[in-house]
This record gives sequence, structure tokens and C-alpha cells, in this order.
Amino acid sequence: MRIGELAARAGTTTRTLRYYESRGLLPARRTGNGYRTYDESDLRLLRQIRTLQDFGFDLEETRPFVECLRAGHPEGDSCPASLAVYRRKLDELDALIGQLTGVRDTVARQLARAELAAEAEVPGGPEPICELGGDTT
Repeated sequence: MRIGELAARAGTTTRTLRYYESRGLLPARRTGNGYRTYDESDLRLLRQIRTLQDFGFDLEETRPFVECLRAGHPEGDSCPASLAVYRRKLDELDALIGQLTGVRDTVARQLARAELAAEAEVPGGPEPICELGGDTT
């Protein structure tokens, strides 16, 4: 199939396919007249890349999965290099979850303090102080 058909079937653009080709993720096979040509295995590579990107993997992180498929494995995540990328991504996600949990806890404490202050507020009393940093005016 030609580049336009592959792009349509993969739900992407020809520009994206040319970019993947320039990055070495998509093979660059050409016919005698210079047209790019692709087959079902290329569509499978693109679907693997798209799925991983939907999960938050950057393009370079998809490379081991693509190479695994190119090597003839039935799944892109059946090779040691792909498993290592999964492990790194999980570590990254765990760290982000930890950071977000800390931020959530801080916001919850601020809300509880602000609600208590609002309930106890007396007309003409002092303005509540925002401990999150930022101007209260």
C-alpha cells in the first residue's frame, strides 16, 4: 500500500509517517518509481506506536516495542528492552502519583483551614491568610 492508504488506515497523516520514517521507526521501502510502499506489518508497527503514545509514552520510548515487532515477535512488549521501558514508565508514573498526592493533601488541608476560618469569620475581622503563596487581594 502507498503512504496515503497507510496513513488513512492508521488514523494519522502522511506527514507523521514521513517523520516516523526519518526517526527510523518506519521502514523506508520504495518502488522503482520512487513511491513509498508499505504492508500490514507496517500498519501493525504504527498501531503499536499510537497505542503507546495514547498511554503517555514519548516517541523514543516506543522504539524497543517497534524493534521487537520488527524482529518477528508476536507482540511488541515480549522483548526484554520493551519490558525495561514498561518498568521505567511505571516508576515515572509512581513518582508523579506521589507528587500529586502531596499536592492534593496540601490543598485538602488548606480547604479545611479555610472552611474553619470562614465559619468563624467575624465582620471586620482579619483577612484569612493563604499559605499556598499568592496574593489574597
